Amino acid sequence: MKSTFAMFAVASAVLVAGFVVASEPVVSNPKAAKAPVPHCEVPCGIYADQMRFEQMLEDTKTIAKAIKSINEFADGLNGDSPTGKGINQAMRWVTTKETHATNTQHIISQYFLTQRIKSDNKEYVGQLATAHKVLVAAMKCKQDSNPATAEALKKSIYDLYRAYEGKEPQFEGDK
Repeated sequence: MKSTFAMFAVASAVLVAGFVVASEPVVSNPKAAKAPVPHCEVPCGIYADQMRFEQMLEDTKTIAKAIKSINEFADGLNGDSPTGKGINQAMRWVTTKETHATNTQHIISQYFLTQRIKSDNKEYVGQLATAHKVLVAAMKCKQDSNPATAEALKKSIYDLYRAYEGKEPQFEGDK
């Protein structure tokens, strides 16, 4: 009789209290067992789609404010040498912009693409394409300090909402 360990290949391992523990055993013969269909990373079953959209829009507002502040700093130089304090504050705004753009990318990747947008949904291709547009728009916010990049990110989030929810977005503070 083969040991249980011999029947499994270890997909990944975790070090716990100095011991290597298999965290994701995989059957070595894929025909012998049906692969489970993951629903989320835990799986937790707790979803808050509206909150995620609102978080991405809040991140976008922060990105827009950071872009405005970076440009105000640059415009205020008027050929003068920047001060240490000015450079410090500008770098803080750049870092903030990067952090919030990354957060938006994380929400799309870790929440929507891995857990919520399902390949068997008839709207899959449209949802996938609009999610990709959000990822690219967030990347462009990192690369530039043009206010149009934040507007493009906001538009792409609204477009994803339409593709994902199948209705017009209504968020607090919308006109």
